Amino acid sequence: MLALYIVLGVIAAVALLILFLVFPAVRRHPDRRLLSGQYIAHRGLHGVGFGYPENSLPAYRFAADNGLTIEIDIHITADGEVVVFHDATTTRMCGVDRKIRDMTLLEIKELRLTDSDEQIPTLREVLSAVNGRVPLLIEFKSTSNSTPLCIAANEILKDYNGKYYIQSFYPPVLSWYRKNRPDICRGQLTTVFGNEDPWYYKFASCLFTNVIARPDFLSFDILHKKFFFYRLCKLLGAFPVAWTFKSQKAVDAAKNDAETYIFEGFLPESGEEK
Repeated sequence: MLALYIVLGVIAAVALLILFLVFPAVRRHPDRRLLSGQYIAHRGLHGVGFGYPENSLPAYRFAADNGLTIEIDIHITADGEVVVFHDATTTRMCGVDRKIRDMTLLEIKELRLTDSDEQIPTLREVLSAVNGRVPLLIEFKSTSNSTPLCIAANEILKDYNGKYYIQSFYPPVLSWYRKNRPDICRGQLTTVFGNEDPWYYKFASCLFTNVIARPDFLSFDILHKKFFFYRLCKLLGAFPVAWTFKSQKAVDAAKNDAETYIFEGFLPESGEEK
């Protein structure tokens, strides 16, 4: 009987530890309600059908003109500027194999996005183009020391006249905001990483890093919507934002799994694919 009690005690202790690790923010940030039911344009309204490259100023203006919340991605450059771009390198979008973090803003501005005349914009340029008309969901891109990016972005955003949210795969970004800007609604980006990824990626997949991030919302890959730890985090109170939807049909099939939808390649609710 004693052995049974010991086993049950160990199980209970492990369960409590898991709950402690994955628990999201206890608070219910008031801005969360503004996310409910929203369609968020992934890198703006971009693609062949819309005529604009991703993460470009025209793609953002077009999304804002349509009243859509916009998802953007930010990096810090070698000279401390904050630019809006998804990839770590400029290879895919600009045909030049260089890392954003190793380039100055002047070097970056010499490049063009795909087959267009559009430049990689700065965060200041994007804020000016959107001008508070719609909310922004800002993803912080970082794989190492995120503090310089957080400080630089916050210096730009602190006087912005519009609503914005922050999210990142990198928990220290959320930790920085939790400590320094608790007024900002923050989200943990997550997916199920593959076997080729480092072990600590799997640790993050299970949302055990919530112990330092304590996110207000969970921004998860809809392909893995049945993953146990996603469901647990939602059950514990994390607001569910899902990505990336490629059609209205896919959104409609996920109505029970998410409350906010990051999309690309179609116009929401019209179902018109681009």
